[in-house]
Amino acid sequence: MRESTLRADYTAAERFMRRRETAGWGALRFLTPPEFLPHAVAGAALAYFTDDVCDRGDAEGRARRFEAWATRVRVALDTGTATHPLLRAYLHAARENGLPRDWADAYMAGTRAELTFPEFADEAEYQSYVDTLTWPGAMLSTGMTPHLVSDEDFAASVRQFADGFQRTDLVCDLAEDLSEGRLRLPRSDLDRYGVTRADLESGRDTPGVRALLAATVATARAALDAGTRIVDEVPHEYRPLVRGVIDISHYRLDNACDLGPAITQRSARDNPAVCVRLLVRARRMAPPIRRASSPQDPSGTVTAVLSTPRADPDAVARTGSRPTVITASTGPEPTTR
Repeated sequence: MRESTLRADYTAAERFMRRRETAGWGALRFLTPPEFLPHAVAGAALAYFTDDVCDRGDAEGRARRFEAWATRVRVALDTGTATHPLLRAYLHAARENGLPRDWADAYMAGTRAELTFPEFADEAEYQSYVDTLTWPGAMLSTGMTPHLVSDEDFAASVRQFADGFQRTDLVCDLAEDLSEGRLRLPRSDLDRYGVTRADLESGRDTPGVRALLAATVATARAALDAGTRIVDEVPHEYRPLVRGVIDISHYRLDNACDLGPAITQRSARDNPAVCVRLLVRARRMAPPIRRASSPQDPSGTVTAVLSTPRADPDAVARTGSRPTVITASTGPEPTTR
């Protein structure tokens, strides 16, 4: 693959992430070592882009768009080449970091299953959801991180963190999910506290609703705390990012607690100033990150990865055909939430 094509692909992934997940992109940009930043962005971009493909229109339209995209992903994984910039960036990043294709296959399968997701009957169904969708999605990006333990042990730690991150979303996205006709809190939890779906949809402030939300937050915090073992399983320079993501998750749970039952009617909003303080505090865990820059790439994002041995363009999978240089607008354009 030509260096100009690779540079354009990683830049497309960065632009997509900056537009789709501004806070997440900012955390990556601020806390990730420069040689790893484009790889992390490429993995996250594939996960979010896939999610967006399934997030518009009626059920039939979502299923049709997903199957078309899933076919492109499968062909890319089979052949090692693609015509979509986000896919090409991911293929290169996964190959450079030795991430097995099983995680991408699992994420696509989990996303297909979620298209017809009704609700969780109990904790077992929720855990199955984490196994089939949340965990593989986290591995697309986090799984590429260099680690000091075996691949199996690190993947297990990512799974623990994915549980905490997903539970945080269950609370923080409750209003949005209910407005779209979805309920992601296990039905057994509602029954335990004497809460009905109607209670949540109407925003009733009852002792049962408060107890349900408090228990969900407590379980999310426990999972996040257990997931902090990842901090000790990655090299020193990667620890600020892990710590920053965990701290922001706890901050979002704080916001949910402040809203109380009102969280069923409106989502908690991040305070940018607080998020910046959390990221700055996390960054103090490691020496300052020096970023390469050039007149053509003032951010240093793509320059850094292309100037290191890990990003040798010759390491990209080959099929004998020359890829076409395309821009970020190629392929289906997801809608930013």
